[in-house]
Amino acid sequence: MADSIRASILDGAPTVVIKVGTNVLTDATGSLDRRRIQSLADQVHRIRVGGRKVVLVSSGAIGAGVGKLGLGKRPVDLPHLQACAAVGQSALMQLYQESLTPHDVHTAQILLTAGDFDNRARYLNVRNTILTLFEYNVLPIINENDTVSVAEIKFGDNDHLAAMVTNLLRAPLLVLLTNVDGLYSSDPNTDSDAALLSTVRHIDASIGKMAGASKSHLGTGGMASKLKAARLATAAGEAVIMANGSLDGILDRIFAGEEAGTLFLPHGEDVPSWKRWLGYTARPKGSLVIDSGACRAVVEKGKSLLPIGVKAVTGEFGKGDVVSICDESGQEIARGLSNYSAQDAEKFKGQKATLPYKELIHRDNLVVTNSEPT
Repeated sequence: MADSIRASILDGAPTVVIKVGTNVLTDATGSLDRRRIQSLADQVHRIRVGGRKVVLVSSGAIGAGVGKLGLGKRPVDLPHLQACAAVGQSALMQLYQESLTPHDVHTAQILLTAGDFDNRARYLNVRNTILTLFEYNVLPIINENDTVSVAEIKFGDNDHLAAMVTNLLRAPLLVLLTNVDGLYSSDPNTDSDAALLSTVRHIDASIGKMAGASKSHLGTGGMASKLKAARLATAAGEAVIMANGSLDGILDRIFAGEEAGTLFLPHGEDVPSWKRWLGYTARPKGSLVIDSGACRAVVEKGKSLLPIGVKAVTGEFGKGDVVSICDESGQEIARGLSNYSAQDAEKFKGQKATLPYKELIHRDNLVVTNSEPT
């Protein structure tokens, strides 16, 4: 049965990002599940035939490598994980192409690191490449470049990567396919009374507490990471649907407007592309802790951040770098481009005197990321 809210969201989503997790794509041994991938490819094709542009963010390279190498379980150290990714990525892409060839669909592999999103020029190049692939009617398939990523530049999991791609493209809908039916009121593994939530209007602290500590033996994410990704997308004005990718026909059901999985409604205004990069994509190189008065000025009054409101400076950043703005409890409320280096910000903090720049961060270069500071 179609749901009116979901139908409305689907009507306004000409571009969608679909993320599929490792445990959706692999069987119990860690090998790629050919039947599942063929079913996924068939459903993606039907979505595209319906007139939508689709980007697929696919995990599974490391899991595929584990299966091909007969390891039985996922390694824990970085070199062995990277080796598994190198072996598995080509197998993963080959299977996607084989599954889509009957539909006369070409695929394109895009491997990214967090550094590609930190750098504004590279960020825009990724966007331009994807838009050009759309012109050629090619299906972009994105994964983290696990063979070169190290701890300092990793996204952490493909849920976060998918949310960043959603923001990059300003896609109105992100679909997270995982191995659970959606968000439950409590962990269904430990609570028999746990109920599946159909719709979440706002991802706040109470919703965060519903995430269990679950994590699969082949994947990297859990419910907490999926909620974090959902919050990243919904705060920028996109909707998110989390559903069980192992269920037959799940994408067909979602795009028919059925009440499948959990729908997270947008709870932020539509953010311009420039501020999406600034507030939700580029990683801060430092942070500024500000007092309550400055918090109110930034969050409630839409003001610039002045040096007088800054209480502490951390990190190493230069003029023009992205920094996190935090309240006195350490909770981030905004991000912006600093007019000063960390050394100068430390020197000028708390001052009211005439300085080279009146604002430490000008309002035009500032994005509020949390309107509910503690």
